[in-house]
Amino acid sequence: MPTYDPLTPDGLDALERGWRRIVSDLGIEFLHEDALELFRRAGQRVDGELVRCDPDWLLETLSTTPTAFTLRARNPERSVEFGLDRMVFTPVQSAPFVREGTDRRNALFSDFERMVRLTHVVDDLDTPGYPVCDPADREPETRHLDLQMALIENSDKPYGAAQFLPVGVADSIAMAEMVHGGRAALEEQPALFGIINANSPRRFDTRMIGSLLLLAEANQVVVVTPFILMGAMGPVSIPAALAQQTAEALVGMALAQLVRPGCPAIMGSFISHTDMQSGSPGFGGPESAIGLLVSGQIARRYGLLWRSGGGGLTSSQVVDAQAAAEAFSTMQAAFLAGANLVLHTAGWLESGLVACYEKMALDIDILRVLQHEFTPLDLHDDPAAFAAFDEAGPGGHFFGTMHTLEHFRDCFYRPLVFSTENYERWESRGAKDTAVRAGERVTELLAGYEQPPLDDGLRQELQAYVARRKVEIEAEL
Repeated sequence: MPTYDPLTPDGLDALERGWRRIVSDLGIEFLHEDALELFRRAGQRVDGELVRCDPDWLLETLSTTPTAFTLRARNPERSVEFGLDRMVFTPVQSAPFVREGTDRRNALFSDFERMVRLTHVVDDLDTPGYPVCDPADREPETRHLDLQMALIENSDKPYGAAQFLPVGVADSIAMAEMVHGGRAALEEQPALFGIINANSPRRFDTRMIGSLLLLAEANQVVVVTPFILMGAMGPVSIPAALAQQTAEALVGMALAQLVRPGCPAIMGSFISHTDMQSGSPGFGGPESAIGLLVSGQIARRYGLLWRSGGGGLTSSQVVDAQAAAEAFSTMQAAFLAGANLVLHTAGWLESGLVACYEKMALDIDILRVLQHEFTPLDLHDDPAAFAAFDEAGPGGHFFGTMHTLEHFRDCFYRPLVFSTENYERWESRGAKDTAVRAGERVTELLAGYEQPPLDDGLRQELQAYVARRKVEIEAEL
């Protein structure tokens, strides 16, 4: 469907003048000598750890960024195609807590496995990413090894690298090489993506740059995402935050191209606001939606794939009307803006602190509704249904017409969680609200999960690698 462009060309020009001044006059900090040296060799101004870029050079450097590529899955039928007219969806990412019913707890490894399995059985989610939640019952230094193993064993969809530390990226790449037939095969077609967050405002820290360099060297997907809460990491102005986001994202993506021209890279967006009364982050409000709509327009101006900062975002603490309304607002904006990668599609609760099972089912229903709405109408096969009008006659009904009998199974959207029952039937079946029905749907989905096959020899090779690396990492502590 057509995208929505809220800004006029003059408005886009004004934002471009803003980000050009930021990259050329103020600059971006890179706390990594290898990155600084790459910018020096490219003729950009480097003063200490501050890099100032020629904006025209920046756009020219980004011209090698591909706009279409395949993200390889262990099961080739599950591989995902990225393109300017395509959308890819992941569940919530990196939540330290989990909510199930009324139980709010630290995320556990068993939760991670269950959420990966949920992603596996829901066709509308393309990848579990990395990580759906952060299990507290695994050692932080070696947790990434267990999570990578769980991703490979519990799903055959593509997944994300452990991008938070370079050691995690290196181990992710090594394990992916085992799965996909070696380094050359991995470089030929990427199988991992990593979210590289700017330490906004105007800084990339050592760990994130190290992860970016490793991903780019291996020709894996680099998603450069400034994380801007206006009032904290950016000015209390949507236009200023958009200029800041564009500056940080473009310079980070250019670094990936300096490492390896043609490396798949995606422009990330994540703009929201800070509650000026409490200081807490706010998600799912109008600022998030406006930020998404304009981010899509900016990405199209420069011919770049882009990742939206939502997703089913909400600041709500429970699965309620606020959670549904805010999630729908940011999800619809991502569709209207033509996002290519949508993180936090399902399960995000409490400003991203919580991965919620019931919210995951609710958000999947929202996602499916929007996918249905944004699919262009098929006008090829008798769009007027002339025979049905003729058969029903004036004042008749269409329940028994041949057209209805041929199409009733799939003519309308059938909700996953939402109810269309009349009051009496709803009451007789327990008067269950949306959150309760969502929990039941999660149970049903997990009951239908079947672990995808994995070659025994490959499993043993991966397990041996994980065991060896744990010993090596622990010895270095």
